[in-house]
Amino acid sequence: MSARTAGPAPGAPTPVETPRPGRWLALGVLVLAVLLVAVDATVLGLATPFLSEDLKPSGTQLLWIGDVYSFVIAGLLVSMGSLGDRLGRKKLLLTGAVAFGAVSVLNAYASSPEMMIAARALLGVAGATLMPSTLALIRNIFHDPKERSLAIGIWGAMASAGAAVGPVVGGFLLENFWWGSVFLINLPVMAVLVLVGAKLLPESKDPAPGPWDLPSVLLSMAGIVGLVYAIKEGATNGLSWPVALAVVVGGVALVWFVRRQLTLPSPLLNMRLFHHRGFSAAVLADLLTVLGLSGMVFFLSQFLQLVQDRSPLEAGLAELPAAIGAVTAGLLAGQAARRWSVRSVVAGGLAAIGLALAALVTLGADTSYPVLGAALLVVGIGAGFSFTVTADVILSSVPKEHAGAASAVSETAYELGAALGIAVLGSIVTGVYRGFAVPAGVPAGAAGDARESLGGAVEAAATLPADSGAALLGSAQDSFVEGLRIASGVGALVLLVTAVVAWFLLRGQRLEEGYGG
Repeated sequence: MSARTAGPAPGAPTPVETPRPGRWLALGVLVLAVLLVAVDATVLGLATPFLSEDLKPSGTQLLWIGDVYSFVIAGLLVSMGSLGDRLGRKKLLLTGAVAFGAVSVLNAYASSPEMMIAARALLGVAGATLMPSTLALIRNIFHDPKERSLAIGIWGAMASAGAAVGPVVGGFLLENFWWGSVFLINLPVMAVLVLVGAKLLPESKDPAPGPWDLPSVLLSMAGIVGLVYAIKEGATNGLSWPVALAVVVGGVALVWFVRRQLTLPSPLLNMRLFHHRGFSAAVLADLLTVLGLSGMVFFLSQFLQLVQDRSPLEAGLAELPAAIGAVTAGLLAGQAARRWSVRSVVAGGLAAIGLALAALVTLGADTSYPVLGAALLVVGIGAGFSFTVTADVILSSVPKEHAGAASAVSETAYELGAALGIAVLGSIVTGVYRGFAVPAGVPAGAAGDARESLGGAVEAAATLPADSGAALLGSAQDSFVEGLRIASGVGALVLLVTAVVAWFLLRGQRLEEGYGG
């Protein structure tokens, strides 16, 4: 039943604008899924020092623990978004939520770095089913553009709230229980999501989807994972034949994927979506923004705990300003974009993030919290404005039958940006860190352990005499902060360039445009 078969009279309300009274309750269920993923992403950074002490991963393994989730989820999002369009978004969401909870238990009880990496990869498979389904269901539940903008703002605000709740709850758990407990907090959220969502959420899918093309699924996975792996390994260990092979395999797979989509009658991803300038610009802005931010986000908890010696709970509370800013800006973003313009809100938000990251170039071990808190608040405000409006642009640019695929593209950009950011900026931090000067008298074994990670340096310093241990830890901390400063500078440059690009590419774009009314 399409609301667009007959146009409304001027000034008349939009036809079929009598949505079910439970649509806002349904939104509440959807944001639980967002909360689930956001909490999981943030608690990992907080738990990293404890993971390092218990599982003793190498520096490379620690990066894999951090980014394998993003690698897998980025590779599968398009496939899962398309699968939701075909099988039903509600069905895929609830199935994914059950799987996400079950695999969280596996993460909690991982007993080796290899097991942890595998568990994070499986969590990525489950997570790939959640995010496209939530945005696609919002697109199909809220037909009025202004209501949809508010719903997307709430969706984004809850993602930010999850980023805030995760460190605080995770900090409390880490101070009172073992590190695996931070993954078990997914279970009650998953239980509520499944039990309530089964009753409240409406099912929606593409009425004529066509077959799910398995070769396209394999090509998209091989292409994205291959290229991200190449960037990560190249940034960490330099160029080598495995890196070159991954570039070739990934590049060929993606080209083949695109060509295949253009010839299929029912493609996994409709490549013609990218003909819409606003859609392409919003996707590009999301990818580059997350790329510029993710290095700082991944290492910030380590800085707060292992450099500034804060407890896990204090570190979680210290990160709250970013979430507060993002929640507030996300709720106001749609109204702001309609009052001014899409490009001014998105570009302004990106520029604000870039300037805040530029301020962190002056970061030091003794930087006072008001300076850091103010920078995090500005980052949150900028992200809240830009991400909410770009999500709205992406959804309103496509017919609702393709909402799952469009949402998947949006989330793929986000996760791919996160993986690339951790790979590139994280490798900058790790590369600078490993070059720290080892004080005289420190045994080679302790020095080797310390070079693996900052957590390893803390542990190695504890085994040495007080003077030698303090000197080793101080040198390691200084080098870590230097790497974080450089990564912040690179991130600031990426964000400021992205702001300029968004200003030009989003000209004339309005939230009311598209098929969604």
